[in-house]
Amino acid sequence: MSLMSERAPLLSVQDENRKQLGAFLRSRRESLDPQRLGLPRSGRRRTPGLRREEVALLADVGVTWYTWLEQGRDVNPSASVMQAIASALECSATETRHLFLLAGLTPAETPSVPQCEGISVGARKMLDSLLPQPASIQKPNFDIVAWNEAFSRMMGVDFHQLPEDERNCIYLYLTNPTWRSRIGRKESVLPTFVAYFRAAMAEHRGDPLWEAKLARFCAVSEEFASLWHKHYDVRGVENQLKTFTHPELGEFSLQQMYWFSAPRNGSRLLVYLPIDEQGEKALAWLAEHG
Repeated sequence: MSLMSERAPLLSVQDENRKQLGAFLRSRRESLDPQRLGLPRSGRRRTPGLRREEVALLADVGVTWYTWLEQGRDVNPSASVMQAIASALECSATETRHLFLLAGLTPAETPSVPQCEGISVGARKMLDSLLPQPASIQKPNFDIVAWNEAFSRMMGVDFHQLPEDERNCIYLYLTNPTWRSRIGRKESVLPTFVAYFRAAMAEHRGDPLWEAKLARFCAVSEEFASLWHKHYDVRGVENQLKTFTHPELGEFSLQQMYWFSAPRNGSRLLVYLPIDEQGEKALAWLAEHG
């Protein structure tokens, strides 16, 4: 008998989603403070966060049924029940959407839209017109499909010299020392990437390209794999202040701005804008010296 046949059968996409749903519910439950929620003290708590019966009470569902849901059993929650559980667990909009997708439910605000495939000549001209601001166009899985010279110089990477399958923000952070060195305040970068990718992955569970991307991240980084399997935070990409470092310029901050080609699941234009004189000088230096 072959080694492959001796292994346990692979989980179906639906089974994997139920497993992920249970893990995410447990993670959210354990992160909440019962005192802050006004729940009465009742005996010594052996684990942090809420008890299952407290979530069931807040969501107005049966304790046994909620326990089965958290255990990944086939219980098929309705949209109204899942919304009640999301509210009980104080889920953000992104986290609620994540729950719905894992439960096989369609969030009300997500009509089907076409994805933006390929980069037009006009899109490339737009990127160049944004100089000296660094800019790129990325897919939902963080593949970089187009960029301008300022973005390449800021990150210290010549994308033309990279194989196409390595032009990915997460992969480059995990494998390229220069790229990683250009990003400041690294303590929160990888957990944020994991939360971003987990949220996006919920819509693509079972997609061979997405599954391969996830497997590759885990293969090249034990740290990524550990965060993926032990933490269940989800986040949607958002505008924020980003800090960069440069061997000649030192540390500087830029405002990260996103524009999406579709309400969801479309490619996004990412532009970095200076917010102070230091940022303006950094971009001017990069434009002149590379």
